[in-house]
Amino acid sequence: MALFSKHEWFSNIKGDTLSGLVVALALIPEAIAFSIIAGVDPKVGLYASFCIAVIIAFTGGRPGMISAATGAMALLMVTLVREHGLEYLLAATLLTGVFQIIAGYLKLAELMRFVSRSVVTGFVNALAILIFMAQLPELTNVTWHVYAMTLAGLGIIYLFPYLPVIGKSIPSPLVCIVVLTIVYMVSGMDIRTVGDMGELPDTLPVFLWPDVPLNLETLMIILPYALMLCVVGLLESMMTATIVDDLTDTQSDKNRECKGQGLANIGAGLMGGMAGCAMIGQSVINIKSGGRTRLSTLIAGVVLLLMVVFLSDWVSQIPMAALVAVMIMVSIGTFSWESIRDLKKHPLSTNIVMLATVAVTVSTHNLALGVFVGVLLAAMFFANKVGNIMVIDSTEIKAGKEREYQVIGQVFFASSQRFMAAFDFKESLDKVTINLSRAHFWDVTAVQSLDRVVIKFRREGTEVELVGLSEASATVVDRYAVHNDPKAVEKLMGDH
Repeated sequence: MALFSKHEWFSNIKGDTLSGLVVALALIPEAIAFSIIAGVDPKVGLYASFCIAVIIAFTGGRPGMISAATGAMALLMVTLVREHGLEYLLAATLLTGVFQIIAGYLKLAELMRFVSRSVVTGFVNALAILIFMAQLPELTNVTWHVYAMTLAGLGIIYLFPYLPVIGKSIPSPLVCIVVLTIVYMVSGMDIRTVGDMGELPDTLPVFLWPDVPLNLETLMIILPYALMLCVVGLLESMMTATIVDDLTDTQSDKNRECKGQGLANIGAGLMGGMAGCAMIGQSVINIKSGGRTRLSTLIAGVVLLLMVVFLSDWVSQIPMAALVAVMIMVSIGTFSWESIRDLKKHPLSTNIVMLATVAVTVSTHNLALGVFVGVLLAAMFFANKVGNIMVIDSTEIKAGKEREYQVIGQVFFASSQRFMAAFDFKESLDKVTINLSRAHFWDVTAVQSLDRVVIKFRREGTEVELVGLSEASATVVDRYAVHNDPKAVEKLMGDH
């Protein structure tokens, strides 16, 4: 694929340019806030957002997705920065990038196949709630001017698109930011602005190799943090890519995205920036503002740097109320309102998985933990459901002499107890035939259950014949079954 293919870069120039401007403006306070959370200078988050956005525009696997410094990653850095300082954070950022590149080559993104739709919905809803909650400090203990500006911003965002001619050609979030900034500058009202968030950098980033000892001790310090940053960063990026795939009805290369995130973090670490990943809020802003290709991501990163370095006097006067209005729009647009209506018609297990993902993510602010709990619950419900879809019928062949059991379904750890309970070991029989032609044995637990069934019948003096094993099941049974090994039989029954 060409580096600058028209489809991925220049098929939507106007929409990408305008959306990139909106995203760049929305990135500034977020990057500063995340720097404060991590305990580093605001320029660390701003430089990271610039580097990551620019690099991922070229290397990522999802056109139109925005990556930068994020809150989820910042929370993981606090202890490292407090105990060892910025230089160790930069070293951990480089190692994070290396791990993410390795993950890409190992195709670990394929694990996304195991994330159910209910988990994705819960993740989306949790993020929408967290995005909204993050705006509350800007709306607490403030003057009425802030509420008026925020409401005016929301009015512009939702009503401007209905204006003829220009309503559809200019992103309403951009109009909101520009108009409210002009109102603030003209009125001089006493409200919080971007400049109040922290000092903006006045120089371009420069190449920096982390000033840490290159030894095993340093590796042991940064390794746990790099692993956590790698996992959380990739998880949030993969989930965001899935959401943007749905919004744009296109497919992304998630293994390439893993490698791209790794290269972006290495670039950020070498330019004095913190580790980052995909941002669902800014990605949704980009898509809803008309961004579709890699050009929008590149413009967002470049414009971000140009604004904070060369236009800092203007940028610092953007009222936070304008950006709060934009983020509330993102929160409303991100939340899956259909999931509320679907609670009545979806299975209880699906609802539990979705609500548990939301509850854990919102309560802990840990996206990885929320998704992990959701995936675990989904797996447990699935295993229980499949385990219950098993039928064992028995037919008497010769009165009082011989019986055939027909096993239908999946035999594995979740159904092994039901499998054993279906056999009557006290019935006086000469022979039992167990027909497994419509059954499948999946694991060692299933094979051990079959062993116990065979052994118990034999101890009652009943001959046992297994028939109909499929090739796949026979492979597992032949490898792990011990019912024909006297010593193994004694040990198996002795252990239980």
